[in-house]
Amino acid sequence: MAKATKKQALGRGLSALLKDPSNDIQSVQDKNADKVIGNIVELDLDSIDVNPFQPRTNFNEETLRELASSIKELGVIQPITVRKLGFNSYQLVSGERRFRASKLIGLETIPSYIRIANDQESLEMALVENIQRQDLDPIEIALSYQRLIDEINLTQEQMSDRVGKKRSTIANYLRLLKLDPIIQTGMRDGFISMGHGRALITIEDQTIQLDIYERILSNKLSVRETEDLVRNYNNSENPKVASKVETNSEIPDVFKNGIKEFSEYFGHKIDVKVSKNGKGKITIPFHSEEDFNRLKKLVERAK
Repeated sequence: MAKATKKQALGRGLSALLKDPSNDIQSVQDKNADKVIGNIVELDLDSIDVNPFQPRTNFNEETLRELASSIKELGVIQPITVRKLGFNSYQLVSGERRFRASKLIGLETIPSYIRIANDQESLEMALVENIQRQDLDPIEIALSYQRLIDEINLTQEQMSDRVGKKRSTIANYLRLLKLDPIIQTGMRDGFISMGHGRALITIEDQTIQLDIYERILSNKLSVRETEDLVRNYNNSENPKVASKVETNSEIPDVFKNGIKEFSEYFGHKIDVKVSKNGKGKITIPFHSEEDFNRLKKLVERAK
């Protein structure tokens, strides 16, 4: 207990040092930088901005509240990591869930590791740290790999060294981004697994991908059953699948872009039927009570 109290007191002392304009640390060569860099410092939550490079976009509200409850009882056990922007100004590098949960319960300060990093280093740190998490969905991981390629100019071999994953594993994740956005959303929401997605990748036509995706959801197909279905289609041009695709061509062009937008918004292939007089019907499928509630929230949000 005495050790923890000593560390906490040290953090508060360093906080005072950082709030002194005459000790504004901007590089590792600055005076007192060695006292701050690599130590745990209690920083005001209001002095920290979220990281615009954060690869993660989904934060489950329920698990966030659970984390907030834990922090309320036990405190922040693992410090967040920030980089210094200016005087008493910081940006998150990692630990956004802890940051959000702490704000949720009204904490004023949070234990933090301070780093001195430029934008590219900050982005790379955030992406690599994010990939190492255990609770990410496959699409979040794939997008993080893609950003390392696009914005840091890393090759797959270099990424393999950075994140400790085989090059073939990285390639398999990146291929998921070739799936239709609706299927990617389904994977992020947990309706299908990465195994389902890898089976669907072998079909280039995204309309066919969507048709088989709906079959997976409707019939609760396993990965093995999905692989068999895809194999049958690739080998014989499954007439049942093809016939469903052909019906879509009967829909007037003026509606087709709208159908795609509806489908991407709801995360399902939306069925639209249009009569000759221009009247029609939109059908939005759901595959469980959880899925229905998700769709209901989307509708309420659009009001």
